Amino acid sequence: MSFTRRRTLALATATVLSLVSLSACGTSSDGSESDSGGKVKLDVNGQPPKTQAFERTLFDKHVKQFEKANPDIDIVPHEGFMDPKTFNAKLAGGKLEDVFYVYFTDTRSLIEKKQAADITDAVKDMPHRDDIQDPLMKIFQDDEGRQYGLPTSNYSMGLVYNRALFEKAGLDPDKAPKTWADVRKAAKKIAALGDNTVGYADFSKNNQGGWHYTAELYSRGGKIATQSGGKWKAAFNTPEGKATFQDLYDMRWKDNSMGSKQLLQVEDVQRMMGSGKLGMYVSAADNITVIAKQFGGKYEDYALAPVPDAKGTLLGGEGYMINPKASPEKIKAGVKWIQWRYLNPELIEKNVADYAKAKLPVGIPMPMVPDVFEGSVREQVEQVKKENANMPTGNYQAFMDSAPEVPGVIEPPRAQEVYAILDSAMQSVLTKKDTDIDALLDDAEKKVNAIYSGS
Repeated sequence: MSFTRRRTLALATATVLSLVSLSACGTSSDGSESDSGGKVKLDVNGQPPKTQAFERTLFDKHVKQFEKANPDIDIVPHEGFMDPKTFNAKLAGGKLEDVFYVYFTDTRSLIEKKQAADITDAVKDMPHRDDIQDPLMKIFQDDEGRQYGLPTSNYSMGLVYNRALFEKAGLDPDKAPKTWADVRKAAKKIAALGDNTVGYADFSKNNQGGWHYTAELYSRGGKIATQSGGKWKAAFNTPEGKATFQDLYDMRWKDNSMGSKQLLQVEDVQRMMGSGKLGMYVSAADNITVIAKQFGGKYEDYALAPVPDAKGTLLGGEGYMINPKASPEKIKAGVKWIQWRYLNPELIEKNVADYAKAKLPVGIPMPMVPDVFEGSVREQVEQVKKENANMPTGNYQAFMDSAPEVPGVIEPPRAQEVYAILDSAMQSVLTKKDTDIDALLDDAEKKVNAIYSGS
């Protein structure tokens, strides 16, 4: 999927003071000796490319700090992330890193195929284990509750809207639409401004339409798929599923508040928002930075609110797993590295200060501080962000206040294949005035069930 969330780096780190040095005579993932010095040699991916100079420098500094605190571990960083197209070949050929990056959508398949190490015992006494949100930990667990990885970054969807256009249309910029009915009313008023102004925009291309349909369905409390007896089945041909399409159809064809230009993808919509010609769309917080940096928008013009209806929000993110061939020593070292760099709140303040000093955005609800903690630790992290913010944090407060209350729902199994099918349905709704929504849902349901049945 061509979307900025797919390459957002989780840059939160933590204290070297909380670490206890690991002394072990390690072996590499293929069973050979780690190195002549008896250190545990740990190959890790996720190193930012040189084109991201600040992030790369920060990452390399963390490697040195970690190694100083853990003289028996040798970190060997590698650029890049997980490429599903080459993963199996790297694993079979012994080229897969010991610690590797993974999206939430890939964890279940990797666990079922035994392509990740069981780290249950290694995380039992991990610092701050109890401060991480359980739903995120469960994404990396099998049906028996065994742990196969750790979440390091999390995002959820909200409603991005243009405060300037809200004011211009006579709407209160401090009161975002709370329901889809409110969205429709606000979109109509914004579109009435004329001059090619669009009230609400949506994606319908390159699987992004299916992805957005999923996000909007979740917000109504619906589901894309349900599991029974170990098998998945389509679950969107419901009143909630129809209402999702019907509202889009009505805004497009009855209200003319979505404009005539369709078959949009994320860059198109970001460009519209940056040019001041779009009122609202559903997205994650990282879009605000892209709109401002790449498409000429002003941070103060944009706000992020909870998804309309707020009965559920599409949850996404990333984490790290460990090579299934890793020795016990490597597993322990790998868990220590992941926790130290991504899941320790104590030195997040230093990370935030580094970002603020570099005049990079601080205060938007997105990494460098990952939203993976809960309770007092989450409050501590948010306070640090607030104290160092160089963004208009009040514009995102409604989203942040609602985040612990809105249920997060992960993407469905075989998400990209499902999204491709729903993409076609989104295109029909937004480009064909005579489209039959019931027929679209029936057809999509059959195709998705065919995917899940393997036919």
